[in-house]
Amino acid sequence: MSDQKISKGTQCIWAGESSSLMQGATQVPVVHSVGFGYKDVDEWQQVALGKKPGHIYGRNTNPTVHAFEQKVRQLENAEGVTSASTGMGIISSTLFALLSPGQRVVSVKDTYGGTNVLFAEFLPKFNIDVMLCETGDHEQIEAEIARGCDLLYLESPTNPTTKVVDIERLSKAGKHVDAIVVVDNTFATPINQHPLELGADLVLHSATKFLGGHADALGGVICGPQNLIDKIYHYREINGATLHPMAAYLLLRGMKTLELRIQQQNRNAMQVAQYLENHAAVEQVFYPGLPSHDGHQIAKQQMEGFGGMLSFMLKENSFDAVRRFVPRLQYAHAAANLGAVETTIGPPATTSHVECTAEERAALGIPESLIRYSAGIENVDDLINDLRQALQPFA
Repeated sequence: MSDQKISKGTQCIWAGESSSLMQGATQVPVVHSVGFGYKDVDEWQQVALGKKPGHIYGRNTNPTVHAFEQKVRQLENAEGVTSASTGMGIISSTLFALLSPGQRVVSVKDTYGGTNVLFAEFLPKFNIDVMLCETGDHEQIEAEIARGCDLLYLESPTNPTTKVVDIERLSKAGKHVDAIVVVDNTFATPINQHPLELGADLVLHSATKFLGGHADALGGVICGPQNLIDKIYHYREINGATLHPMAAYLLLRGMKTLELRIQQQNRNAMQVAQYLENHAAVEQVFYPGLPSHDGHQIAKQQMEGFGGMLSFMLKENSFDAVRRFVPRLQYAHAAANLGAVETTIGPPATTSHVECTAEERAALGIPESLIRYSAGIENVDDLINDLRQALQPFA
C-alpha cells in the first residue's frame, strides 16, 4: 500500500495490516508468543542482527505491535517508527536515547505534566541543561535556541491550556543550530496536524488518548527518520518499556475509526467552546478554534481541525467551585484520561499535572480553577444541555 496516494481515513483502516494477516484472516491477530523459533541458526542470527525481517523476542518486537506501528508510520508519512508501553515511555525513551550529559534542551513551560517532571527533575540529574520558555513567546524560544540547543521539544496544542506554537517557524530555528526537533502531536493527531511536514524531525503520540480512542489501552509511538528511530528503539528495547501485543491490538482496532472520531470531536469541541465562551458563569475558554484564542491564527495555518480538547475557568475562580461543578455533569467521566469516545473532564490537579505541586502548577501558568474538557462523540446538544444544567448554580 502506497503511503502517499491514499486518504487518511482509508489509511486508518488498511495501513500496516496486510503483512500481519494470517490464514485468510481479515483482522490482525494478537500474537502472545514471547519467543519466535528458527530451525536455521544462520537465519535466526540475521533476524537478531536486524539484517532480515522477523521477530526473535517479545521485548524487542512483535507482529501485532509491528502492525500498529506501521499504521501510525503511514499516517504520519514517516520513514521509521517505534513504540513503547505508554506515552511517557516513548517520551522518556526519546529524551534519554538522544541526549547526553552536557547537552541542552529548549522547550516550553506548558508541556504535559509528566514531560515537565522529566525536564525539571530527571534530566538535570544527568547534567542535561533544560530551558523552559514562555509557550507563546516565539522570540524568547528562538533566542534560547540560538544560545545553544541540541534538542527542541515542542507540544502543540499543549496539555491542558491548549496553547499553540508555530511548529514551522521554531523548527527552522532548531535546524539552524542542528538541533533535533521533537513534537508531541497527541492533542492534534495525524488527522488534524502534520509536524513532519512542518519541519519537525520526530513526531510522537500518547496512543492511549485519541489514537486508541476507547480508554482501554496504554501505548506510545514515535515516527521520524530511521537513524533517529533506531536510537530510540535501541534504548526502549533495553529499557524494557515494551508495548504489549494486546494493547497494540486494541489500539489498532480503535484507529480504524480515528478519522470519523476526530471529525466528530472537532465539531463537538468547537460548539462546546462557543457555548461556554458566551456563558455568564464562565470566565475564559481556551480552544484554538476560537478567534479569541491567542494562537488561533497559527492554528488556522498549521492545523486542519482544532481538536477535541478545550479547557475553561469558572468566574467563581476557586478549586472549591471545581469540586462542586464537576460532579454535576451527567455525560462526562471525571477521570484522568482524554481523547476517548466518551467525554471526560477534570482539573489539572487530578489529571495532566497531578505530578506537580500547586506551586509548580502556578509557576507553569496553570490555575487551580482550570477545568480540562475532552469532548467525546456524543450528540453535541446533549453535551451542551448537560453543561447548561451543571453551570446553572454558578450563573
